[in-house]
Amino acid sequence: MDFNLILGVIFFGSTLGIIEGIKPGPLLTMVIRETLSGGLKAGIRTASAPIFTDGPLIIISLITANWLASNQAFLGIISILGAIFLVKMGFECFIIEPPTVDIQNYDYKSSFKKGILTNLLNPNVYMFWFLIGGPIMASTAVKEPLAPIGYAISFLLSIIIVKIIIAYIFDKTRGKLSVSFYKRSLLICGIAMIIFAFGYLYQAYQILRQLFF
Repeated sequence: MDFNLILGVIFFGSTLGIIEGIKPGPLLTMVIRETLSGGLKAGIRTASAPIFTDGPLIIISLITANWLASNQAFLGIISILGAIFLVKMGFECFIIEPPTVDIQNYDYKSSFKKGILTNLLNPNVYMFWFLIGGPIMASTAVKEPLAPIGYAISFLLSIIIVKIIIAYIFDKTRGKLSVSFYKRSLLICGIAMIIFAFGYLYQAYQILRQLFF
C-alpha cells in the first residue's frame, strides 16, 4: 500500500474541496439563504446536498478510472481540458463578488431537497468530476487502488464541512460577513486553482510525450 500517494491525493482532494466550498456559486447561495431564514440546521441540510448529487458522479468516475488509465491519449486530452477548466475557475475567483442574498419573497421549505436540486442543475458539478476528478482518480488507480477513494471522500467531506462553517458564520453574524476577508480568501483560492492547472498541464505533457516522442 502506497501511503504517500494516498496522503497526497487526500491533501489534493481536501484542498480542492475547500476551494470549491468557499467559491460562490448556486449551492453556496442556497446554503446562505436557508441559514438566514431557517437557522443553522436548515443551512447544514442544504450544505449536505453533495453527498447525493456528487455521490453518483464519484461512483462513475471510480468505475471509469481504470478505463481512463488504459487510454493514455484520452487521459492526456482530458488533463489539458481540466487545466483549462481550473484556470477558468481560478480567474473567476479574482472577479466574482462575495455572495449576496435577497431573502424576500423566498420559499424556504424543504432545504435539503432544494440543495440537491440546485446542485443537480449546476453544470460545473459535472464538468468538475469529468475534467478534474476523473483524471486524478485514473492517474492514481493503477498505482494504488485506494487512492481514488481517498481523493473522493476527502473532497466530498471538505466541501461539505466548509459550507457548513460558512453557514455557521452567517448564522452567528446574520449575514454581516467581512467582504474584504472573503475577497482575500477568494484570491488565495484563485491562485491555488491556477497552480493546480499547471500540475494538470505537466501531467498531460508527461502522458503525451510518452505516446508521441
